[in-house]
Order: sequence, then C-alpha cells, then structure tokens
Amino acid sequence: MADVRLTRRYRFSASHRLHSEQLSVEENRAVYGKCNNPYGHGHDYVVDVTIRGYVDETRGRLISIDALDQFVQAVVLKNFDRRNLNVEVSEFATLSPTTEVLSQVIARRLSEAWPIAFGGSGARLEKLRIRETRNNIFEVLAPEPVGREEKFDEISESRS
Repeated sequence: MADVRLTRRYRFSASHRLHSEQLSVEENRAVYGKCNNPYGHGHDYVVDVTIRGYVDETRGRLISIDALDQFVQAVVLKNFDRRNLNVEVSEFATLSPTTEVLSQVIARRLSEAWPIAFGGSGARLEKLRIRETRNNIFEVLAPEPVGREEKFDEISESRS
C-alpha cells in the first residue's frame, strides 16, 4: 500500500505578550516591537496537524478522523484555546511565546501523547503548521516520540 498523508485543520484563540526577562526594556521593544505591549494581544491561530502512514486495509483509513479530533482536542485545544499563553501554559513560564516556540511546544506535546493514543496504528505524527496571521505561518517537523508511561489523561491535563 502507498504511503499516505492526512492533514486536519483546527483553530484556537489565545493571547500572549512577547517578552524576555533576559532582555532590557529597550531590547524587548527592539526585538518584539508592538508585540511587547505590557497588556498583550491575541491571535486566532489555525493549526494544521499532518500525520503519515499506511492505510489500514480492513478499514480503508489511515486512522479514525474522529479519534484524531478527540486527541487534538484533549492535547491542544483544551489547553491552549482562550488562554493567556504567558500565564496559563507551563512551558511559557520560562520561554517567550513566539509562534516559532508555540509550534515546537504543541508538536512536542502531540508527539509525547501520540504513542499512547495511536501507538499501534502504524500512523505517525509528521508535522505541525500554525498560521498566526495571514502573512505569518510556521511549520515544524514533529519530534520522535519519547517513551512515556503516563496515561493519556495525565498528558492532556491543563495547568491548574
């Protein structure tokens, strides 16, 4: 059977402030410009999740689209939609929430949870693409999943 890719599109809205504690006020303004506004700003992100693998001959599908939707809802949307990334997403306690970094954080979270949700499917997470604005689109190849023992629910929990 042929190698197949499936890309599914999702949306979420979030706010953030681009700011680095390692930079001075002037350096932050120079690096991040208007995105360094102390009150932050928001985006309506569009996220494309691409998976790759071989079609299951019995079902005629790569994986269940409903299962993929539930997975992305639990791992990404539940934890990022309508959130202040700086305050409510643990990784951004120490990282500036640029979309470059956001794409890596989401890809890592998906990759870590993938084997638990779809480990026996033969499909793998290939890449993630995030559209921040009409002109700013970021793409990252998914990291290889690392062996994890946590249950899917523990991985997808949002920060309290």
